[in-house]
Amino acid sequence: MTETKPPAGLPPDFDDRREAWYEAVAGVFARVQRRDLADVPRDVWRKLVVTTYDGIEIRPLYTRGDDLPEAPAPGAFPYTRAAVVRPAERAGWGVRESFGTGGAAPARVNAAILDALTNGTTDLRLELRGDLGPGDIGAALAGVYPDLAAITLAAGDRVGEAAEALHAFIDAADPADPEALRVELGAAPLTAGYAGTREPDLAEAVALARAAAERPGRERALLVDAVALSDLGASDAEEVGFALAAGVDYVRALTDAGMTPAAALAQISFRFAAGDDQFPTIAKFRAARTLWARVAEVLGAAEAGRAPMHAVTAPVMFTRRDPWVNMLRGTVAAFAAGVGGADTVEVLPFDHAIAGGQPGVTAGFAARIARNANLLLLEESHLGFVVDPAGGSYYVEELTESLAERAWAAFAEVEAAGGFAAAEELIRSRIDATHAARRADIAHRRFKITAINEFPNLAEAPLPPEARPAEAPIRRYAADFEALRDRSDDHLAATGRRPRITLLPLGPLAKHNARTGFATNLLAAGGIEAVNPGQVTPGEPGFAEAAAAGPVVVLCGADAEYAEHGAAAVAAARAAGAAEVLVAGPPTPFEGAPPGGAPDGHLTLTIDAVAELTRLLDTLGA
Repeated sequence: MTETKPPAGLPPDFDDRREAWYEAVAGVFARVQRRDLADVPRDVWRKLVVTTYDGIEIRPLYTRGDDLPEAPAPGAFPYTRAAVVRPAERAGWGVRESFGTGGAAPARVNAAILDALTNGTTDLRLELRGDLGPGDIGAALAGVYPDLAAITLAAGDRVGEAAEALHAFIDAADPADPEALRVELGAAPLTAGYAGTREPDLAEAVALARAAAERPGRERALLVDAVALSDLGASDAEEVGFALAAGVDYVRALTDAGMTPAAALAQISFRFAAGDDQFPTIAKFRAARTLWARVAEVLGAAEAGRAPMHAVTAPVMFTRRDPWVNMLRGTVAAFAAGVGGADTVEVLPFDHAIAGGQPGVTAGFAARIARNANLLLLEESHLGFVVDPAGGSYYVEELTESLAERAWAAFAEVEAAGGFAAAEELIRSRIDATHAARRADIAHRRFKITAINEFPNLAEAPLPPEARPAEAPIRRYAADFEALRDRSDDHLAATGRRPRITLLPLGPLAKHNARTGFATNLLAAGGIEAVNPGQVTPGEPGFAEAAAAGPVVVLCGADAEYAEHGAAAVAAARAAGAAEVLVAGPPTPFEGAPPGGAPDGHLTLTIDAVAELTRLLDTLGA
């Protein structure tokens, strides 16, 4: 094993301590594997290394030997630790909330906005691509002080009309402090194709930016919506690197139209997805700020490189099944984005992935819970009073640097291909490859999703078909498993019961319980109910009845029980009428089984669960 020499300034016994840790880890492996310590390699700790979709190795331990040069102070270029240091009365991040979805009338939207501002929301995002349109802006914002609440538009190809309406509202409001205005028009022509939305063309967006530059306060016209890339499956480094490329394309277009680099940079903001893997999310926002600052430096306008970095809890991680778990995902994501230095954080409602929301839950309740996740972190945990709380962590600093390196490589690859707009085929191919790798990990349950491929709640109320919106263009992590659950719900509606598979537990409870639990959990992930009759023995009452209960049965027991009675149990199950006999566990105990005693398949931790559960649903007629 090759080790890098530790940096100067470490304790003289540092190498001895590190070696002692290696030996301790080897000792644990030796005990678990029942091997002699001398037979376990000292680098066995590498089995604990996890590699991200960006190829970054996450080690189990980080020490002073991994220390990197200290980053500049918060608020100083390249803004790794924070873009700005806010005074205590404005500490933390902005609490952003979207309004205008769900077909609400302008008066109801206005009531919701005023209630939200009263209860902690600081940044408003108006969704104007549905029933609420640009002409409703004045009514929706009635009573709002535009110099006290930041306003962002999501108007699609009607952004020009929406900008005029918003400007008319602001001018009529006659703000007391025009320089305090914070407005974002949200024109996103470059990422529209990835988001599946209609946006103005680049020329119109550039014209909006030139006009916005003449407005009082801080008005930005262009948005790099990197969430659209995340929705398709981009890794963290791909999301950041491709977003940089889009931002640079915007700068080129603006400077070609006569704007200075500093003025062009001042017209761009970013929107990133915040996932529930907290440390990569923290590192993502730190790396994004650093790299964009470097871009600004190259352009000769380093001070203009502090573009707003907005966060939204990643839509791809939201589940429709057991959606209450999304509250936990959203809270972790908001924590990570805030700690990472996002300027605003939008926590999506926990039932965001369900069309019309969770049945029986009001939209107001879902919005309040989402808002409170932010407020609890800010007002009760006081996270905002600490600037860059993750700074100095050996792990976070190295992860930030590694993520920045890979994001810059992704950016450079796109630039070499002609820039963001010209490199769409390249960008999509990279994202598709990452999505395919993650999808395979989810299917094999290496990537675990609580309540979906682990610990599913089959007893929850079925989700009606109208609550299952079309997936495109969001490739949600849970989609493949939830499609199986949809089939189960439809079968339940048609027949009055879910598709079922009977378990055949061999041996006493202590010996079969682990695998009956495993099989029950696995089958439930596909919407299949596992019927457990308790211990059964071939040739004794109850075995034949259980084996004949359906076309598929699953033997569950310990390996020793399989070796002694497994083949006989398989043969007896077939004789009783089971068309297919599966075994929960590996094939090893059945090696050399006589004809008729070998099972038809095995349910193990390594199978493609989506493929196997799909096959089982087909067999069961669901």
